Amino acid sequence: MSSSSKLEYLTYLGNVVLALIAGLALGAIIISWGGYDPVAAYRGLFETSLNLADPYYLAMTLSYATPMMLTALTFAISARAGVFNIGAEGQVFMGALGAIIIASMKLPDALYLPLALLMGILMGALWGFIAGLFKVLRGVNEVVVTIMLNWIAFWIVEYARIYVYYDPYRPEKTISMPRSGVLPVLMPGSELTASFIIALLVTILIYLIMWRTRLGYSMRVVGIGLKTARYAGINPWITMLNVFVLGGVVSGLAGVLEICGRPPTYAITTGASNLAGLGFSGISVSLLGLNHPIFIIPAAIIIGALNAGSRGMQIRAGVPLEMVKAVQGLIVIALAVPGFTYMWRKWRIRRALRGETSA
Repeated sequence: MSSSSKLEYLTYLGNVVLALIAGLALGAIIISWGGYDPVAAYRGLFETSLNLADPYYLAMTLSYATPMMLTALTFAISARAGVFNIGAEGQVFMGALGAIIIASMKLPDALYLPLALLMGILMGALWGFIAGLFKVLRGVNEVVVTIMLNWIAFWIVEYARIYVYYDPYRPEKTISMPRSGVLPVLMPGSELTASFIIALLVTILIYLIMWRTRLGYSMRVVGIGLKTARYAGINPWITMLNVFVLGGVVSGLAGVLEICGRPPTYAITTGASNLAGLGFSGISVSLLGLNHPIFIIPAAIIIGALNAGSRGMQIRAGVPLEMVKAVQGLIVIALAVPGFTYMWRKWRIRRALRGETSA
């Protein structure tokens, strides 16, 4: 890494720290305005998320970070290729549904987990492939396509939950994954399972694909410009399809891991409440991590800590859930601003290099 790049990243890190301070300050104003103690609220937040003295809370933070790590990769891969893919939400839904389909079958115990992983990944990839086809064949804006596909996936999952894979004893959820198909818990009593290790390995794998393979090189060249890609002998449309499919694979995996690695339910709940928002949260994580797989890991842990600590703010400081969510939103927006500004500047530079703007 060159000295200029190191300086650039250090400057960005400083901006993130300032953004965090600003977000916390704004959150404190809202908490005070509501008549609550911001010091007690933030103490409850950090003591129940990043408390190194009690491994349980750190384990919960890592469990919340796991799916967002993967959905952030979906956005990051697409951003590196120059497209704004926000379809991770729908791909998570379809991946989870794939796992439930396998859970409904009568299979040997040893087959539940591998087949659930395979089915969920394939369904997530299919959902990404459909979005890619609209982009490549018809030139439809990927934002419009992925938003529509997110809602289609949601209602498919809701229909399946209510009418097909419902639990006859607990109508608020689908059938659960059999015990033989769930991932081992890393810390007893917590929700941290081997899914975190899988997410870490996949994140590293995506980094190697993006920066150490011809496929990843093609994706990043397409992000610079279609003309540049063609000049380099790259088919931009095939590469674009690969971008959407690879993004679908990792978000589909996130959906599977929420079914096979999220105790105690191991199912899809009413309104997909245990899945909703994971795809959109991944966008914030990706922006905070500069759309870079390695930086996404700490970014996911930071956002995961905010989610894990929300209970502490409610229980220890008595802050209502609605106010906790508002404070969380402010902090996440503040944290995402430096990353968005950084990527916007990079995008402007790329456009200038392609001669598309005089900036």
